[in-house]
Amino acid sequence: MADLTLSPDYIGRLIVKMRAVQGREGVTDADSGSNPADDNMIDALQDTPGDLSREELREEINGLSPEEQAELVALMWTGRGDAEPEDWAGTIELAASRRETPAAHYLMSEPLAADFWADGLDKLGLGVPIGDEASPPLL
Repeated sequence: MADLTLSPDYIGRLIVKMRAVQGREGVTDADSGSNPADDNMIDALQDTPGDLSREELREEINGLSPEEQAELVALMWTGRGDAEPEDWAGTIELAASRRETPAAHYLMSEPLAADFWADGLDKLGLGVPIGDEASPPLL
């Protein structure tokens, strides 16, 4: 089993946050003045300027230690199939050595990062924590 600095529970929470942020779309109802229920809640998934969830996630990832950030990158690579679980330690070292941009920018620019993290945990034999609902079905 792979050694993880970050707990699978924590990664599960990051998966939920990443999916919430990356599931957003551009503004489609810029001048909404009515009741959200009347509009069928179309504003709920808009990436509005006042919503700080994207910035909060970026700051959370940037606040992790360099080793933890490399672990998230290695987990994404493993889940994506770019690395094998058997070479987990080497993949973390490679992620740390290839750091050219902030980890948060790199990870958040990958549209399927949350899915790759979940797949990476599965490939490492850890799985995504069930009680956290980190892997709900995509609608």
